[in-house]
Amino acid sequence: MKLKKLLPLLGLGALAAVTLSACGGSSDKSSAKSGSDDTISLMVPYIETTPPKEGNAIQKEIEKTTGEKIDVTWVPNTSYADKMNITLASDDIPEVMVIQGKDAGFIKSAQNGAFWDLTDKLKDYPNLAKANEDVVKASSVNGTVYGVYRSRDLVRSTVIIRKDWLEKLGLDEPKTVEDLYNVAKAFTEQDPDGNGQADTFGINMPKWPGSINSSSPYDMLAVWFGAGNAWTEKDGDLIPSFQTDEYLDSMKYVKQMIDEGLINKDYATLDAEKWNENFVNGKAGIILDTYSRAASISKLFDQQEAGSGAAKVTILGNLANEDGNTYSLPTDGYSGFLAIPKASVKTEEDLDRVLTFLDEMNSDDMQLLLNTGIEGVNFEYTDDTKQFTKAIEGTDEATEVAAAAKSYAQMSMGVTGWKLPKAAPATDGDKAFAELRASLETRDAETAVFNPAASFITDTYTSKGAQLDQIIADARIKYFANQIDDKGWQDALDLWAKSGGDDLIKETNALNK
Repeated sequence: MKLKKLLPLLGLGALAAVTLSACGGSSDKSSAKSGSDDTISLMVPYIETTPPKEGNAIQKEIEKTTGEKIDVTWVPNTSYADKMNITLASDDIPEVMVIQGKDAGFIKSAQNGAFWDLTDKLKDYPNLAKANEDVVKASSVNGTVYGVYRSRDLVRSTVIIRKDWLEKLGLDEPKTVEDLYNVAKAFTEQDPDGNGQADTFGINMPKWPGSINSSSPYDMLAVWFGAGNAWTEKDGDLIPSFQTDEYLDSMKYVKQMIDEGLINKDYATLDAEKWNENFVNGKAGIILDTYSRAASISKLFDQQEAGSGAAKVTILGNLANEDGNTYSLPTDGYSGFLAIPKASVKTEEDLDRVLTFLDEMNSDDMQLLLNTGIEGVNFEYTDDTKQFTKAIEGTDEATEVAAAAKSYAQMSMGVTGWKLPKAAPATDGDKAFAELRASLETRDAETAVFNPAASFITDTYTSKGAQLDQIIADARIKYFANQIDDKGWQDALDLWAKSGGDDLIKETNALNK
């Protein structure tokens, strides 16, 4: 098992093509414009109702700091994939394009030489050189780096648990998977809500909307048990994590809890949109998901009774396995990247100019500007350490800058690591939650498990990946439901192998050499 400190999960999935709608631009142009010697042209998605106005305050700050004029073509997020492909087929291509994911259109363009290969170039720029090497690798295409990744929170996975139930039953917070089982059993059998009825259970699981390797609670447990993250190394070769004994052990763990009634009986059909309900309504005491879900659940309790969220909900991060080893499930570590087309950036000299601009855009000051706005205009700090902010409201300028920052954040990279302040917590409980989350994220980043095949694009997975993944996802659910046993699980693995899995393994290892 390979462990890395700051590591991603999987490459992004394909983006669906959508109906193209009209796009707004910084100069009201309907297509991207190649940059001139004194202007950097960019194509960027926006998620607000309207894009930032030409000459807005954030644009002026960027131009003042970098010494470059910028010409941004803003494209509605909903039509960005189509617009990107249309633009690449045109004669009017910007110098920098936000690439939202490694979809088929981008892969084909990149492999046909449409974008600069940055694999050996980022190290020559002080901020870009600080990029996490494993996230850079994961965002690459078979090891070739075509862009500067847009950084995202590395670790979001956590145990969410009813703090008040732990206290009522005199239980310590679980630290291992064995502890988690024992707490789930106690939550099921020892009347944690004190109503005298056997109407509670331990862990609430939903029908997962994704397949395997999609950050489900089952994937989280497999990583904890030491199966690896999607792929793992064995005897010098890469194999899918579901082929390991540890993966099967994690399934047996889940199956035991289902058999004993420690997990909701409708785990295979519970709508993910209703995931919170059993927890908030006092039926379940544990959820395996993300910090953002924990925060949402805490707010739901606050709506029932002011301030009760902090008393009822706590977070534990990732747990150790029975051997005492902790393997944490990370996110992708990035969400797309900024790529540089060769059609508009024709020479090494031009490339250096654009990379110098992107390097400057990764400074702490520029990251603050792109993601938060302008101090004294749309926000102010609430503490001397500048960890928290509050919004300035009531002026048109503040509203305009705040809205613009939400759009400019789409071109933000943050490869030096996020050092951004957060909105000031509304209560002491919210502040304690934020501090605990930060400490757990830092802790679990040390044991995050890298997917060693995250960057690989293989012919077999491109053509058969969904079918192959579904074979394993279906067998996993059938195993939990006692519809198949260990032999049935092995039969599913054999079917996977014969259906293209063996070819996938060969292709993946060929790329890994």
